[in-house]
Amino acid sequence: MNLKEASVLITGGASGIGRHLAETLCGVAGKVFVIDQNEEQLNSLAHSYPVSVFVCDITRSESVQQTIQHIFNNHGGINVCINNAGIIHSEPLVNLIARPDKKHNFENWRKVMDVNLNGLFYVSACVAEQMIAQKKSGVIINISSISAQGNIGQSAYAASKAAVEALTKTWSKELGMFKIRTAALAPGFFDTPSTKAGINEHMLEKWKKSIPLGRLGELNHLSSAVTFIIENDYFNGKVLSLDGGLTI
Repeated sequence: MNLKEASVLITGGASGIGRHLAETLCGVAGKVFVIDQNEEQLNSLAHSYPVSVFVCDITRSESVQQTIQHIFNNHGGINVCINNAGIIHSEPLVNLIARPDKKHNFENWRKVMDVNLNGLFYVSACVAEQMIAQKKSGVIINISSISAQGNIGQSAYAASKAAVEALTKTWSKELGMFKIRTAALAPGFFDTPSTKAGINEHMLEKWKKSIPLGRLGELNHLSSAVTFIIENDYFNGKVLSLDGGLTI
């Protein structure tokens, strides 16, 4: 796909990786739409860049359906969906030093699954339905993680991202006949505020030393990988690992 012909939707695009992708793509893509639940940050983004923004909590299926319907009915629709919204959470299954409850908090599990998995499912289902109805070819890009392979202390996060990769492969088979590709991007450890917030400094230094390249990834590495997936019309059903050679 030629980037100039891309109408891109980015979830969780008001901050972090999503905002970087929005800022990068708005200069080269035909249109960029951003949905997020943080209205203040969305307005800040729209004030500085030519993007269309929508307040939407992706964990609420009704809100997702209304927002996607509005974009297709009033803004020409999209042909690139980047499921970026997500939260990093670290917590072991059992914490022996915790008091009084030592097991993984059930509410934390639900929250991670709601955002990282359920929200991604709602958005993708609504987007795919509209793309098929309007006979639009395109691509769904799911942001996964190296933790999908199973990372100690990240039961909820790892499980959510492993499920995302399974959905990626499933949808590539289901949607390919409609000329809709599905792919995933699995970053390793990147120098972002969300990484630093979700992983303590000691563990981050440990991972950094384990990366063969000896450094954390940078945001421009992610945007160039996303551009590759958009432009390469034969990349489908695969997970593009971007981890500096790290194996966990």
